Amino acid sequence: MSSTFDKVPATIITGFLGAGKTTLVRQVMAQAQGRRIAIIVNEFGALGIDGEVLKSCGIPGCEDENIVELANGCICCTVAEDFIPTMQALLDRPNPPEHILIETSGLALPKPLIKAFNWPAIRSRVTVDGVVTVVDGPAVADGRFADDPAEVERQRQEDPNLDHDNPLAEVYEDQLSAADLVVLNKADLLDEAAIARLRGEIAAHLPRQVKVVAAREGALDIAVLLGLGAAAENDLAARPSHHDGADDHEHDDFDSFVVPMPEVASADALVARLADVAGAFDILRMKGFASVPGKPMRLSVQGVGTRFSHRFDRAWAPGEARQGQLVVIGQTGLDKAAIAAAIAG
Repeated sequence: MSSTFDKVPATIITGFLGAGKTTLVRQVMAQAQGRRIAIIVNEFGALGIDGEVLKSCGIPGCEDENIVELANGCICCTVAEDFIPTMQALLDRPNPPEHILIETSGLALPKPLIKAFNWPAIRSRVTVDGVVTVVDGPAVADGRFADDPAEVERQRQEDPNLDHDNPLAEVYEDQLSAADLVVLNKADLLDEAAIARLRGEIAAHLPRQVKVVAAREGALDIAVLLGLGAAAENDLAARPSHHDGADDHEHDDFDSFVVPMPEVASADALVARLADVAGAFDILRMKGFASVPGKPMRLSVQGVGTRFSHRFDRAWAPGEARQGQLVVIGQTGLDKAAIAAAIAG
């Protein structure tokens, strides 16, 4: 059997919606210095926004041929149909990658993907160098994923038939449980006391000793992120999951849809409106592109809850339709018509 050192290392980058996974990948690629790195991007939703962001970032190595988008569903549920053939195609290239980055959907459970590295078709050729879990510091600080254990237990005592599952918390905790490194991202939006408190809360969810590093916009040295040597596929028992023993993993708790975006008069006005809509309808994530009249550059918009950022990311290509699109992601039950109408203003 081949040793780990004979295999191509792969890093799984996981984390909940909007945690900053794509930004972290960009930071890695900016430090690649000619190293052959392939990127697999998987998204929850009908549009490959994150893959488009990477391809248009202007960083050497982020060209189309080095980025593979898997858009047929969450990667943890489409291993045989999408992931294994994609890995084989990358490894069979005349000049195979020296490292593979896998950016999972924000709703993906990492453990089924780690298990896939034991499939006979790829086991002897590639290894999980490490699972890097990116945490949205302000979202966790706001209690987005937190249950109150005492309150949940009280409700259970009153009515044991009630369903107290928190799908957000389960995904978040599974992503932490799989980690070899936790990146506490957006630390610049928190004070030192909040960072210290979050470190403690994250450590309480970790099943073993794992380093937690704070970062701003995913800015970490590539040596911190790559070369962990975890061989995670051989260490599955140390990575417990809420879904251990389940036959599959569904995403019935979450939904997404695409809203066409006509030209907008003002980037600031659009972002303010989207923040209002996100708050009114409890939307988890919005991301996409829009056109502003008189601006040669495309407007990129990213939102996590009511926190939004925007920038002009690239020039519209000659002949390209200046048509914007926005992906909206939330828990099941979104009033899609009302949300679309509110976004349209």
